[in-house]
Amino acid sequence: MMKLLKLSVVFFAAVVMFLPSATKATPLGTVDIAKTGNGASDIIEVWAAGYEGLPSYAGVYMLDKTYGTNEGKIWSDGPIGAFCIEWAELTSSNTLTYDVIMPAEGPVPTTLLGGPMGTSKAKYLQELWGRYFDPSWVGSGTFTYAQNTKAAAFGAAVWEIVHEDLPTSSLGWDVTVDGTAGIRGFRADYLDSVAANNMLHSLDGTGPRADLRVFSYNGQQDYITAVPEPATIALLGLGGVFSLLRRKKTRT
Repeated sequence: MMKLLKLSVVFFAAVVMFLPSATKATPLGTVDIAKTGNGASDIIEVWAAGYEGLPSYAGVYMLDKTYGTNEGKIWSDGPIGAFCIEWAELTSSNTLTYDVIMPAEGPVPTTLLGGPMGTSKAKYLQELWGRYFDPSWVGSGTFTYAQNTKAAAFGAAVWEIVHEDLPTSSLGWDVTVDGTAGIRGFRADYLDSVAANNMLHSLDGTGPRADLRVFSYNGQQDYITAVPEPATIALLGLGGVFSLLRRKKTRT
């Protein structure tokens, strides 16, 4: 009996040690980035991750990239516009090496949300970006009231998708209501909530979907951004080549 008990303890320990690696995001590359400021954005009040009514910038976060590896080379060195996706960690103005991961595997760490966001939320974010992201929001210049308001609404919609439990349909999203038990939910005030909710309610799976990636650093804010379009085409082309080679290999 004692031998069986020892074997059970060893097996349990092995499983516990294995689980974190099994759920760890798979890096597709790295980027060296630092937050340098904000693009089009506005200050709103947020309830999330234990914060209550915290004034926060919602909208575009400007990052400065200085180096990349593998997929991280897709983005040219210089400014990148992104949106933050987690409330448990802060941004950093120091240059750090972030992993490039798929949105479904972020944000990291997964402690607050109880796991990665998953495929369904990632698809919502892809469609939100594909339908409503405006490249004129990116930069360090002066933005109009309309640009700041709309970018902030978009940022709030991103947080709503990431932090709230999935509703039965997109009509269940509401940035003014925390619909998730505990500290995992999200709600906001002092923003154009009508615009944010209209964006969210339109996500029915029929809109264009952007190719997105997450810049992830365990200990600092994670960001989501789009793969530049020429790079997306190149990646799709490369995938087609690999597919053709696999088919040829199968035929032979």
